[in-house]
Amino acid sequence: MINSIGQGISNAIGANSLRETGKARASSTGNAGASASSAAPASPAARMAAEGAPVDLDRIAQIKAAIASGNYPVDADAIAERMIALDLPA
Repeated sequence: MINSIGQGISNAIGANSLRETGKARASSTGNAGASASSAAPASPAARMAAEGAPVDLDRIAQIKAAIASGNYPVDADAIAERMIALDLPA
């Protein structure tokens, strides 16, 4: 069924008021949410997930600089071989 223009606008206004209500509730809880999120995770896996993947920012900067200067080597054959190897079952 196709909604009329008025229905679409009223739905959008209703969704916006729900968002504002949720924001008001979140701000009224104060620091209750912050204390739960600052607690230490229960397992090593949860801790690792919270920390995220390790990133070598120096290496990323080196690669970006090499790409920008046109000195980053691209071996199309090696890339194609790895793509094919990933597609085939082991």
